[in-house]
Amino acid sequence: MSLSLLLTSTRPPLLDRTHFKITHANPKRLTFSSHPSFRNLPTLILSSSSGCGSGHEESGHLPVSPPKPTSLDWQQNVLSTAASLYPLYVTAGGIIACFNPSAFSWFVKRGPASYSLSLGLIMLAMGLTLELKDLIALFMQRPLSILFGCVAQYTIMPAFGLIVSKALGLSPSFSVGLILLGCCPGGTASNVVTLIAQGDVPLSIVMTGCTTLGAVLLTPFLTKILAGTYVPVDAIGLSISTLQVVVAPILLGSYMQSKFPAAVKTVTPFAPLFAVLASSLLACSVFSENVVRLKSSMVAASLPSDASLILRIQSIFSGEMGTIILAVLLLHFAGFFVGYISAAIAGFKEPQRRAISIEVGMQNSSLGVVLAASHFTSPMVALPPAMSAVIMNIMGSSLGFFWRYIDPSDSKDSTQPQD
Repeated sequence: MSLSLLLTSTRPPLLDRTHFKITHANPKRLTFSSHPSFRNLPTLILSSSSGCGSGHEESGHLPVSPPKPTSLDWQQNVLSTAASLYPLYVTAGGIIACFNPSAFSWFVKRGPASYSLSLGLIMLAMGLTLELKDLIALFMQRPLSILFGCVAQYTIMPAFGLIVSKALGLSPSFSVGLILLGCCPGGTASNVVTLIAQGDVPLSIVMTGCTTLGAVLLTPFLTKILAGTYVPVDAIGLSISTLQVVVAPILLGSYMQSKFPAAVKTVTPFAPLFAVLASSLLACSVFSENVVRLKSSMVAASLPSDASLILRIQSIFSGEMGTIILAVLLLHFAGFFVGYISAAIAGFKEPQRRAISIEVGMQNSSLGVVLAASHFTSPMVALPPAMSAVIMNIMGSSLGFFWRYIDPSDSKDSTQPQD
């Protein structure tokens, strides 16, 4: 999610929650310091040229008797575990939106202002855990892999957004929504998935930060070029909105972290969970808004009132809803697959391939929802980004757990370009 994360893995109890923080005591190495509660545990030092999962772990002395976890440790463990359940939240919310759309009406009625506010708070939470000096320092150490990943992000997904929309013959509104989704920066959940997949976590984190900051210019510019043939696109308006709801909150959060470290340290453990819940609410609210329209325009006109639940579900997925789901599936599959293949062709090692694949395939769907709701007259434009929040996280999490059981060090025939 940022340069400082509370993440959950399947390691032993005292090692399963690590506070990843990039430091630069040695300019040639990346040091992952454990959470302050685990200062006695060894420090994992990775060579910056090898990436996460493929570096050489320097020897450290494990304590004979590990310190007993405190109540604060368990609290942070619970929070980090709860934050890792993002796919479950959006899936459950999507099901509720399908069968009871009015559950989100209180939030929908206040849109798009409520959408913009929620995304701004999500980005503020990210900024609170982001140290820009670390991001810049890491970029200077590994410019080649980071630039390659950012270029892949803003070429593969926008191109396939256009290709898929044309191949499936989507309506103009849905085509614009899918292209807009493809032009968004990398999603924050990609960092968690990269950790699960034993990928290059530092590369994933910096790619997320760089593509998010670059979204101010690239997302509006690419959307206007690719979607401008369908509907008029206000590139300047999109750029201003992206600056307001993404970049400004991130910079504000980073500033607060440097000026008020004690206060920020208190709220930081809650930031990932807050961001996850806010993202779920945002995506499910937009989804529920469009479900009402889709039901009224497709299902009600073709089914009798006493139709069974199974028949109604089949009718929904065989109509436009099914086409949108297929389009979003194809877009994210292309991102994961082509991202991995391109990184392999470029000669990157397995951990970098996984990080680039996941980063390219997982988008900031919340930004797509906000921009669609704020700058396009048709509410259907927001449906592909809203659907993406559910589909993308299920696909990404599944890929992450698949890769978790395949040792990245098994791939020995690749040669990583030197940064």
